[in-house]
Amino acid sequence: MSSRTPAVADTHDVIRVHGARENNLKDVSVELPKRRLTVFTGVSGSGKSSLVFDTIAAESRRLINETYSTFVQGFMPTQSRPDVDVLEGLTTAIIVDQQRMGADPRSTVGTATDAHAMLRILFSRLGQPHIGSPQAFSFNVASISGAGAVTVTKGGQTVKERREFSVTGGMCPRCEGRGSVNDIDLSALYDEDRSLNESTIKIPGYSMEGWYGRIFRGVGYFDPDKPIRDYTKKELQDLLYREPTKVKIDGINLTYSGLVPSIQKSYLSKDIDSLQPHIRAFVERVATFTTCPECGGSRLNEAARSSTIDGINIADACAMQITDLAGWVRGLSDPSVAPLLATLQHTLDSFVEIGLGYLSLERPSGTLSGGEAQRTKMIRHLGSSLTDVTYVFDEPTIGLHPHDIARMNTLLLQLRDKGNTVLVVEHKPEAIAIADHVVDLGPGAGTGGGEVMFEGTVSGLRSSGTLTGRHLDDRASLKPSVRTPTGTLEVRGASTHNLRDVDVDVPLGVLVVVTGVAGSGKSSLIHGSVAGREGVVAVDQTPIRGSRRSNPATYTGLLEPIRKAFAKANGVKPALFSANSEGACPNCKGAGVIYSDLAIMAGVATVCEVCEGKRFSADVLEYTFGGKDISEVLGMPVAEAAGFFADGGGKLPAAHKIVERLADVGLGYLTLGQPLTTLSGGERQRLKLATQMGDKGGIYILDEPTTGLHLADVENLLGLLDRLVDAGKSVIVIEHHQAVMAHADWIIDLGPGAGHDGGTVVFEGTPADLVAARSTLTGEHLAGYVGG
Repeated sequence: MSSRTPAVADTHDVIRVHGARENNLKDVSVELPKRRLTVFTGVSGSGKSSLVFDTIAAESRRLINETYSTFVQGFMPTQSRPDVDVLEGLTTAIIVDQQRMGADPRSTVGTATDAHAMLRILFSRLGQPHIGSPQAFSFNVASISGAGAVTVTKGGQTVKERREFSVTGGMCPRCEGRGSVNDIDLSALYDEDRSLNESTIKIPGYSMEGWYGRIFRGVGYFDPDKPIRDYTKKELQDLLYREPTKVKIDGINLTYSGLVPSIQKSYLSKDIDSLQPHIRAFVERVATFTTCPECGGSRLNEAARSSTIDGINIADACAMQITDLAGWVRGLSDPSVAPLLATLQHTLDSFVEIGLGYLSLERPSGTLSGGEAQRTKMIRHLGSSLTDVTYVFDEPTIGLHPHDIARMNTLLLQLRDKGNTVLVVEHKPEAIAIADHVVDLGPGAGTGGGEVMFEGTVSGLRSSGTLTGRHLDDRASLKPSVRTPTGTLEVRGASTHNLRDVDVDVPLGVLVVVTGVAGSGKSSLIHGSVAGREGVVAVDQTPIRGSRRSNPATYTGLLEPIRKAFAKANGVKPALFSANSEGACPNCKGAGVIYSDLAIMAGVATVCEVCEGKRFSADVLEYTFGGKDISEVLGMPVAEAAGFFADGGGKLPAAHKIVERLADVGLGYLTLGQPLTTLSGGERQRLKLATQMGDKGGIYILDEPTTGLHLADVENLLGLLDRLVDAGKSVIVIEHHQAVMAHADWIIDLGPGAGHDGGTVVFEGTPADLVAARSTLTGEHLAGYVGG
């Protein structure tokens, strides 16, 4: 039988990218096979995300948006065409990224995945007693009712009619569906043994030398020399809670407000991440959140809690671990809701399959780690019947124990085998190993990257001689000797989340790694029982926020000494050397580009013609320090800036110290003025690490610092951790990376499983003892890793 010529429609089996120049890409051209799993590797900042997310996925989304009417497009985010010559063979892209889910207090795992919506329908149909529609079980809907006269026109006549309406919602009236009520810790506001004149107030900026002192002394509500513990009830009420009142002091009209309304308006109503570090620390001390006494933290009113199915109400169902909830749903059978039960069952089984069975539906989505958030987003795609779709994943193994990575690999291969194209940005060798096709970018990061170093199979990558190829089979070995602790930090009776009354001694003065499968209780133990103590600096995974006006210099506080040095050298004021203040180019207001809004089309950014993208006005650029103007200093990469600030005309010890820390965490290639919006997730976390390393503290807690790090950069990180410990610091790392485990002086392993199957310490000791014992999942994987 003669082989038939394939149909033309079957010849489009590659995604062809030609001449991609987005961000740092240098005319990149690649051909990606469809219906295969392609992994993109390379050092952090080499251009992987620029190629996968900002070029391929962005153009796919833009083209899909263009299929809608202009009316609909007006409501959608506008996207500009990526800077690329040719993009052919694109299919619909579904992006599953690491962006944290919204930290809105009303968003939970259940509401984010539709599981809660299905439960509400289930309870509205089967719950006894019947209390109303699905919204009667929603903690985001308040119960309201009303009545009154309305004017309507009927047959040309205007008549008044009485109308009534009522909405039955499930929101707890006390906490408004938040599950907790916030209170103010008065002991954090003042010292009751001292008087106002003895500077008793601890609120940042409230000094008795300035305006506040004049107001407190002149207002006449209390004696400024009397200790606060001796105040009468009325005096204390005036000091703390008095609503804003117009007063006249020394002939000047002023407004006096009690301490509590003042700080609620000035500090507590603002986004905590936008506050300065010392004010943020004060807010975290003063605002205490307690479980709502009325609903017990369930967020629901009494009526919603009274309706049950087999003795279980919706709050009980949401509080269950998902593995248990799936079992409970499986036991329900009612023909009237059979399709609903089947869909709910599938959603809950997907949670278990993806390794998130230890969560509960009531868990606030803002508390999920980056890896957990990404896997939660995967759930809606697992059972999808769509094929010939491009799935784009951003490091799906983040936050996964080696034991869990095999499960994630299976899921990625399942998506591919259904006939989809799977594109994965990844650093872990175990995840790279399953690829059908590999694209390695490099050779370096930032301007030193943006080129394709290798394209082909995994075995071809191993023998290619590229940075990734050389490090693919790297195995860190156990240290021949470990450090001796200088003391211990005692944790007693830890019971946060799933911890079961854990007692553990964390050795100080050494490198401690806390590990265990995802959901075993690592973060609960360290962030719940160690992080809040004095002298402890915790660097967690919360992403840093920053607009396109923010950059490493502004975020780390580096710009401050630079501005002062320029001002001192030229005899002018420091504000001139800020592009967000007086020194800004008058044309582009210091942005460096002019933005044109084109309504439904994507806006266009053109480089400012006046300052040529330098962001500063011409007269400011005439001032120099060390032979360079301010735009040249901000244009320097970190590595070059370290030399510039070290000696010679640009010697500036305060700036040199910060720049050295940036180089220490592997960010030597970033320029000081690069917008934060262009940084990858791994780069942002290391920027945060470099900033907080400057804090005065003896104990550092790092939460998965290898996130987004290439295999070659992990070695640099281990060197940084060693330098911290050798400088007399205690370092506690929550980590799954086996190279970090092998390098530890002491390991605390939690488990044995996740959720209520975890929460206990299953091993404490040196890495060598863990490998020898092989008594835990971590021990088995670490032994296999080091060849023990």
